Amino acid sequence: MDVLIVVDMQVGLLDGPPKHDLAGVIARINAIAGNVCATHGHVIWIRHCGTPGDGFARHTPGWEFLPELRRHPDDHLVEKTLNDPYVGTALDATLARLRPSRVIVAGWATDFCVDATVRSTVSRDHHVVAIDDAHTLSDRPHLPATAIIAHHNWLWSELISNRTIRVISTKAFLAGDL
Repeated sequence: MDVLIVVDMQVGLLDGPPKHDLAGVIARINAIAGNVCATHGHVIWIRHCGTPGDGFARHTPGWEFLPELRRHPDDHLVEKTLNDPYVGTALDATLARLRPSRVIVAGWATDFCVDATVRSTVSRDHHVVAIDDAHTLSDRPHLPATAIIAHHNWLWSELISNRTIRVISTKAFLAGDL
């Protein structure tokens, strides 16, 4: 059984520079979530809870999930305050209870919270599938978003781990090409 972790896809990410292919990423996350649920898997939504004034403060518009995302009442929710969604949260216990065969990771921001999620998940002895076209970020001062995404997709596929890390496209995932 698969578990999809969707990282920080909240209204607050709309502040600042545009995010690379955000509409496409949202559509692909919705497709992956639908597939995971249809095969009796689970979706875990990670919500960043910021401090007052940072755009992700609890119970502010930025804290809410993007309205285009298809969330379901039986989905799981984990709230975090750091890049790593395992620190100080129930994520590890939730995954231990669900006992997934694979953990799929998607969301925002590739170089911070998505990267921390991929690394921490595989370090906790889970097989990870990083969807190469279902994570996003904005250009950074020193690199365009496309280069950062390509770099992280390569980096994740080269990590040395006791478990597998597969980096594949949404199309390949939906086709079952694992």
